[in-house]
Amino acid sequence: MHFPRLPSWLIYAAIVAALLIAAIGRRERANAPPPPPPVPGEAGVPLGPSSPFDPAVVVEVPDNTRPGSGTAFSVADNGVWITAKHVVEGCGRIAIVVADGRGVAARILGQPSGDAAVLLTDGGAPALPLGAAPTLRRGDRAFSPGFPQGHAGETTSRLLGRETLIVHGRGARREPVLVWAETGRTDGLNGTLAGLSGAPALDSSGRVIGVTVAESPRRGRIYTTAPETMLDALTLSGQRAAGYATGEPITTDNYGRVADGLRRDLRVAQVVCLPK
Repeated sequence: MHFPRLPSWLIYAAIVAALLIAAIGRRERANAPPPPPPVPGEAGVPLGPSSPFDPAVVVEVPDNTRPGSGTAFSVADNGVWITAKHVVEGCGRIAIVVADGRGVAARILGQPSGDAAVLLTDGGAPALPLGAAPTLRRGDRAFSPGFPQGHAGETTSRLLGRETLIVHGRGARREPVLVWAETGRTDGLNGTLAGLSGAPALDSSGRVIGVTVAESPRRGRIYTTAPETMLDALTLSGQRAAGYATGEPITTDNYGRVADGLRRDLRVAQVVCLPK
């Protein structure tokens, strides 16, 4: 039996192909693994640090000299309070309201660059605990007790992310903030949340994680300082807060009762800005 004679070119081609396959097989391969999937912007995703690439929101602050009011909260038993700087900026006199028609004089400490101001009074109230560099996640809930429209009230909201707040008008500034979607408020409280500025944003463990500074009623958004803004204001003032601890647990079922208790104990109080 005779096999057919193969053409020389076919033999040479087979040899070259075998050598090429062998060379490729011996080549070093150091491929990187595939990239991880993109992080979705949904609940439970940790927030990164503030960035110049954060979306911006613009707020107009009218330039007027009428007496105003907001909210303050105690951070040290010896009379150290925090509020929103724009509430007390340019005031002739500042007072923490302790009863109907009665208040104690307060003064601003330091020159904070963000919208959080530290006040000092003679004597104080039990302090609210601060959150120690909290790891915030989208969807986290906050509770804000204060004095919207000059009356006792509170809100609850969920964290959406970070933005850059650009304020035009009185106290023009630019600073990183946290943006929250309002999900509940005191029954019967309709319209603006004016007067809630300066209120603490409390986490579910009752710790302060920010200061309420603005709202967007049409969008249902509440803006608070980033935690670092509040801590920087305390550092610049030379004051020390009571420390980091756990407060009273807060839920959507009890946040109204907890807020009433905080106001009753003057841990959260109304602050008024009066002309000279």
